[in-house]
Amino acid sequence: MALDWTAAGFDLEPVAKRTGPFPRRQFLETWWDLRSEGEPLIVSDAEGLLALERVGSIVRFMGEPDLTDYHSPLGNPTSVVETLVEDAGLDLHLDSLPLEAATPLRDALGAAGLRPTLEAHAVTAIIDLPETTDVWLAGLAKKQRHELRRKMRRFRAEAGEPVIARANDSEALATFVELHRMASGDKGAFMDEEMATWFAALIDRAGAFCDILTGDEGRPLAAAVGFADAGSYYLYNSAYDPALAHLSAGIVLLAVLISQSIAAGLTRFDFLKGAEPYKFQLGAVARELFELRMTS
Repeated sequence: MALDWTAAGFDLEPVAKRTGPFPRRQFLETWWDLRSEGEPLIVSDAEGLLALERVGSIVRFMGEPDLTDYHSPLGNPTSVVETLVEDAGLDLHLDSLPLEAATPLRDALGAAGLRPTLEAHAVTAIIDLPETTDVWLAGLAKKQRHELRRKMRRFRAEAGEPVIARANDSEALATFVELHRMASGDKGAFMDEEMATWFAALIDRAGAFCDILTGDEGRPLAAAVGFADAGSYYLYNSAYDPALAHLSAGIVLLAVLISQSIAAGLTRFDFLKGAEPYKFQLGAVARELFELRMTS
């Protein structure tokens, strides 16, 4: 169970589909290099892999839940669970599992003679995208559709046509960080130097990118950091200029990102963790996440 990022198990598919970069080698290796606190436990064989760490007596997934929106075993968890039970102890805190990963992992632990508890942990918010933006808009509640159109009209009247530019360079990241730090309270304080370094590493090493919203003047009004794969866009974090809150630049950014995702042929827009009302007002539904726990 030594730390081996070349293990073939990292090339296996996650048990829970549509979980983005989070169970994958690039994200987890980036996290390990910048954020790890414990001893690595890469439990793997030819059929499956669990990327874990031990912190004190606790065995948990690599990637703390505030920064890692999904966890999932890769491949078949049954045989690697047997190794885990033999070598890693029984104080398990395995969070952020979609049900389609939590259930087989719980069953594998049960087959090894253990009885973990399965507890509600968090939710992500997802939109299963239709074929056109018009169909997406038609699916919103009437009040929310009217409100979104009103915000888009006001934005166009005062700032011009909303344009999003995607980039993964240092200039785009600096724009995102600057906008994030303009926020008041905990949101602005969150983006300290350590967090800025984390986001830079995600762009440099883990496939993240920035989307910058501008109007006719070309001034950055809002920005997002996200990931994408063949079928989904994953919104990791976003920010806007609070001095222009009346323009609803944050909502406009999301609406344009959703529309562009539809145009690109993607079939899911994932807001990731959090039950903020605006996500559901834009048509999202909750995807429940669970935590498996067992204490010796």
